[in-house]
Amino acid sequence: MGFAGAMAVAMAVDALIGWPSPLFARIGHPVTWLGRLIHLVDSAWNRDADPPAFRRLAGVAAAFLVIALATALGWAVQSVLASGWVRVVLVGVLAWPLVALRSLNEHVAAVANPMASGDITGARSAVAQIVGRDPATLDDAGIARATLESLAENASDGIVAPVFWGALFGLPGILGYKAINTLDSMIGHRTERHDAFGWAAARIDDLANLIPARLTGLLFVVLAPRPSQAWSCMLRDARRHRSPNAGWPVAAMAGALGVRLSGPRIYHGSIADEPWLNEGARDPAAADIFAGLKLYRYAMMLLAGAFIVLALA
Repeated sequence: MGFAGAMAVAMAVDALIGWPSPLFARIGHPVTWLGRLIHLVDSAWNRDADPPAFRRLAGVAAAFLVIALATALGWAVQSVLASGWVRVVLVGVLAWPLVALRSLNEHVAAVANPMASGDITGARSAVAQIVGRDPATLDDAGIARATLESLAENASDGIVAPVFWGALFGLPGILGYKAINTLDSMIGHRTERHDAFGWAAARIDDLANLIPARLTGLLFVVLAPRPSQAWSCMLRDARRHRSPNAGWPVAAMAGALGVRLSGPRIYHGSIADEPWLNEGARDPAAADIFAGLKLYRYAMMLLAGAFIVLALA
């Protein structure tokens, strides 16, 4: 954990200012830059006329190319930085754009606030920004479930995983992880176009999130109002989730709040019959989204505090 202090700096800067809208409007964001590169590779190498085996091989090459370029860039920048605490601060500031701590809080709060005031239309509009489900089919409980699941999953993918790899390897670690995660979000889907080409991206993302997802669940358990219930729910239900990793933070969140999450949902007009996590518990409401946000913020504070302790030790 040689770069733990740098990740604490990155989390602190992002918590304070996020990624300002004027800056995004002027230069975009590192993830959008990665997205453009992935789109170029996808367009050039993922050809419909090629057989599935060849497309899978091309996808392996594309994934390793993007990850290698991102990692090499991080290594090149990090190698010329000064040593000592100056290096810690500089790595942290450079890693800051790759931590989505503040934006996740804002996106979830944007659902909770109108929902709490009875504005179901506003809540549906806001939840559509963070989940792929058809918002028109969601009632109050469906909106709350979708929001809490997104909060738990993105706490792992958007904060814990990048800073975990950043704490281990610095800029090469956090940039390499963001390349992996962006690849998965763009081409790691079981669609006709990407089933073969995105196979490697999805498998690498599963591997990269193996430890961070479980760490995120553990953070929720430790800070839950009822830790024993959160722990038992996570151990019992995590593997019932469709994702080998997302089930850990989502099940921990369900147990911590005493609500049921996941379950059947509608994607693009089709029903996905997903199993319930914490089945038998009550449905969540707006108050539970606020409680989930509070748990999330405390969990991120605990993680940043652990990084500070590791850095000082």
